[in-house]
Amino acid sequence: MPAERIIDGNDLAFVVADAFPVSPGHALIISRRHVADFFALTEVELMALNELLRSARNRLLERLRPDGFNVGVNVGAAAGQTVDHVHLHLIPRFVGDMETPEGGIRNVIPRKGPYRT
Repeated sequence: MPAERIIDGNDLAFVVADAFPVSPGHALIISRRHVADFFALTEVELMALNELLRSARNRLLERLRPDGFNVGVNVGAAAGQTVDHVHLHLIPRFVGDMETPEGGIRNVIPRKGPYRT
């Protein structure tokens, strides 16, 4: 990863802007260790990613003032993983950015997002 793309980092992970953002501010929190499966991360690596996830969120709150966030990770081809390196998506959300946001990340499967309890 070119150093000029890195927004923030620690010893075990770093943050970059997503090259194909789904919303303004869409960021990736990436492990420094090359591992494909999120569940193969150590507890220390998970804490390092979480630290950066929180600091990235705080920066986006100050800079863009989103109304909400989606946080996601794709694990395996069936879940849509196309890059075989662990990374978390932090996606700022804004009122009106989609007609029916109800269901949030459940919308990755058509017609599964909107639901009533």
